[in-house]
Amino acid sequence: MNREAVIAVNRFGLGATPGELAAANHDPRGWLAAQASKPAPDYPALAGLAPSSEAVKEFPRWLMKVRQARADAKAMQESGQPVPRGVEENFRDHFLPIMVKEVGARLAVAATTPVPFQERLVWFWANHFTVSAEKPVIFAVVGTFEREAIRPNVGGRFVDMLLASSKHPAMILYLDNNLSVKPGTKPSPIAERLNLPRATGLNENLAREILELHTLGVNGGYTQGDVTTFARVLTGWTVGRPLVNPGFTFIAARHDAGPRTILGKTYAQEGMAQGEAVLRDLAAHPSTATHVATKLARHFIADDPPPAAVERIARAFRDSGGDLSTVHAALLECPEAWETPLAKLKSPIDYVVSCLRGLPAARQAEPGALFLALREMGQRPYFAPSPQGWPDTAQAWAGADALWKRIEWSGILAARAGSGIDPLELAREGYGDAVSEATRLAIARAESRQQGLALWLASPEFQRR
Repeated sequence: MNREAVIAVNRFGLGATPGELAAANHDPRGWLAAQASKPAPDYPALAGLAPSSEAVKEFPRWLMKVRQARADAKAMQESGQPVPRGVEENFRDHFLPIMVKEVGARLAVAATTPVPFQERLVWFWANHFTVSAEKPVIFAVVGTFEREAIRPNVGGRFVDMLLASSKHPAMILYLDNNLSVKPGTKPSPIAERLNLPRATGLNENLAREILELHTLGVNGGYTQGDVTTFARVLTGWTVGRPLVNPGFTFIAARHDAGPRTILGKTYAQEGMAQGEAVLRDLAAHPSTATHVATKLARHFIADDPPPAAVERIARAFRDSGGDLSTVHAALLECPEAWETPLAKLKSPIDYVVSCLRGLPAARQAEPGALFLALREMGQRPYFAPSPQGWPDTAQAWAGADALWKRIEWSGILAARAGSGIDPLELAREGYGDAVSEATRLAIARAESRQQGLALWLASPEFQRR
């Protein structure tokens, strides 16, 4: 079996489905390149999910239910009536079904997609532009970000993805730009009535993360003064009244207007055009090319990104004006990407998805059970711990408890699969000659196929990509 096919299917893809390694074996690089250039499939699992224009209404709806429930409970107490348990709307009961549905759809797509490299790129870029449901106000909106800001732009231009992500309601709410206004702006009476956070001054969160995480990188040459000035430029970028005008909105009355100088360049545009001009220049900045290239090389090649690979990818970014198809093609052309099989430790979600792809029967698992399994392994989908996103190195995922949770889950999957799967054949189908003699021997000596399958899913090889 071609060693590059193992890398193509497991490192650049999401783990082998039955027959996929054989399909990639003839021309692994061409197999990947063809996926990157294809239009995104129409995934039925995503079709029924709510758009952000609807999802953004859920939090204020819940708040109104809570207020009404509290008022009802107070009235019952004052009239001497017993207050039944559960009269107050519970956040978990309201929002958890939404989250489970989003996670189930995302995992269903990953488990079955015929273009796994394209899907991994979607996941990479969604993590690069992280939004997290750790903030309750975007609990229902977080899944829409990937579908609306990332998927449509994954084969297009970086600047378009940057603009889409910076304007998306999930990003605006996650990084508090809805609270950022020019000095002297009066608080919204609606926010006060609903007991929502009120916009009373400048908030630098969005400006800082765009500079530090989305574009230039922490060593990209900007100053704290640039952060503050950029935050002024982004005042007025907000979300409309959720139940009336949901979605991204620019409110001129909140905007701190006037010429602004960022990274030595003065922007005299008016209104929203000023922020868009800054974003376009940030997308074209050489530091952005290097920052993005470093992250791509770390994700796809090695925890310590090879400098030559970083420069190759960065050059493609600069020369193409941030055309992501060209950037992704340059990644595939890096010799370092094809030198060492199994160079990357799988994150928990990589591990779970590769199990689902290799064992079609496992795809019948309830989305809620998969969500809980990933939580136990330390990676709840859509709950990245910070705007930096999920870490991309082995050190973050190699803890003893986290790996033990994977071993436990491999046993559960093997028990459900029973004796109908030949674990040695499954190992060959997914990893070919990359399966070590020690692992083959351990599987062959297992007391049953079920035990052999658990050993394969818990093996050092299957933990890596």
